[in-house]
Amino acid sequence: MPRPSPHPHEVRAWIIWIVGVAAYVLAVMNRTSLAAVGVDAADRFSADAATLSMFAVVQLAVYGGMQIPVGMVLDRWGARPIITIGMLLMAAGQLAMAFSPSVGVAIFARVLIGAGDAAVFPSVLRLVATWFPAQRGPIMVQMTGIVGQTGQLLSLMPLAALLHATTWSIAFGSVAGLAVLFTILVFLIIRNHPPERTADISVNTDTGAIKVVTSSIDTGVGIRAAWAHPGTRLAFWSHFTTPFAGTAFVLLWGFPFLTAGEGLSVAQAAAVTSTYVFVGMAMGPVMGELSRRNPNRRSRALVLPAVFVQMAAWLAVIAWPGTAPLWLLYLLAVAMGTGGPASMVAFDHARTHNPAHRLSTATGVTNVGGFLAALIAVFLIGLALDLQGAGTPETYTLDAFRIAFLMQMPIWLLGIVFIVIERRRTRVHIGLDEPRRRRPRQ
Repeated sequence: MPRPSPHPHEVRAWIIWIVGVAAYVLAVMNRTSLAAVGVDAADRFSADAATLSMFAVVQLAVYGGMQIPVGMVLDRWGARPIITIGMLLMAAGQLAMAFSPSVGVAIFARVLIGAGDAAVFPSVLRLVATWFPAQRGPIMVQMTGIVGQTGQLLSLMPLAALLHATTWSIAFGSVAGLAVLFTILVFLIIRNHPPERTADISVNTDTGAIKVVTSSIDTGVGIRAAWAHPGTRLAFWSHFTTPFAGTAFVLLWGFPFLTAGEGLSVAQAAAVTSTYVFVGMAMGPVMGELSRRNPNRRSRALVLPAVFVQMAAWLAVIAWPGTAPLWLLYLLAVAMGTGGPASMVAFDHARTHNPAHRLSTATGVTNVGGFLAALIAVFLIGLALDLQGAGTPETYTLDAFRIAFLMQMPIWLLGIVFIVIERRRTRVHIGLDEPRRRRPRQ
């Protein structure tokens, strides 16, 4: 049997992917650029905890809200101009952050960063679909996600070190400069599709099948139809429940908790938070393979255990008398690290239970869940600190952080309830379980 011919633009495809994924690394760095400098931000803007949380809440809200518009313009213009605009928006946002004289300007800067960030990952996935053979797509998507998460490490260590060695303006101005450099690099190197094609299409080199790539989310009827299927709702609640604790931790509140609350040094806090990132990267392929092998037990075997592990680890840290030992904080990071990979199972639910023409819509609906939960958690933690009179770095206390992080528990419980409900409904819908019979009235 003859082997399929190699992809005609293999080297160019890899160069484009490398540039694209490097841009995604920078986007993640921009997204989490307050991770290790939250205390510095509070000092610079004289911001209480609720105000500081608005930086992350607004950014997450814009990121989530931009998913539908980004999908629409990707279908119209392709990846190259959209990822270029995304990098330019992040450059403008970080420049505004570098020289912002007030909280209002800083929040506007985070709006720009959230909008630019929202454009990058979908664009890189589109490049994967149009430049690589279709059968290689799943592994390339996994690689893109795993490599991209290294951006969190850049914000945890090099950015924080640069800020503490220089000034706020130099540190964030440098990030803006890096984004400008990548704006130019992306525009010069990335192309929407190979030159012999006139549209964004995905080619299966084994079968010769050609499929037009679409990214947009159908509004109106499409969203209602996707939400009407219990499998989509199961996907939404799975994504809502699994990753938000880690997102809130690494995006804003983790470093203040570890340093001002638990008394760790900056280096120790960075090591604990980096563990969360490394665990997520390592477990991604494992969780993906387990999800593939157990399609009918994903919620019970993967999603709910990840939630319970996180809840147990947080309760152990909160209940520990005095400051928690370092090994327990590392255990907490490991537990939270399971949340990101488990949240990807939600997209397996969406893909399994929706037809191809509705997949982008179902994926968009699912993706909203995690960011909605994260922005709720970030805001509630900040609000809880303020209500205890511990809203500034000078007043942060371990006890205040303990109560603040308890605000995560209602979010988890809400998610668990709906996961159980929608799992049952999904299994009934696809014929795996019998519907419960109502008892006849006496």
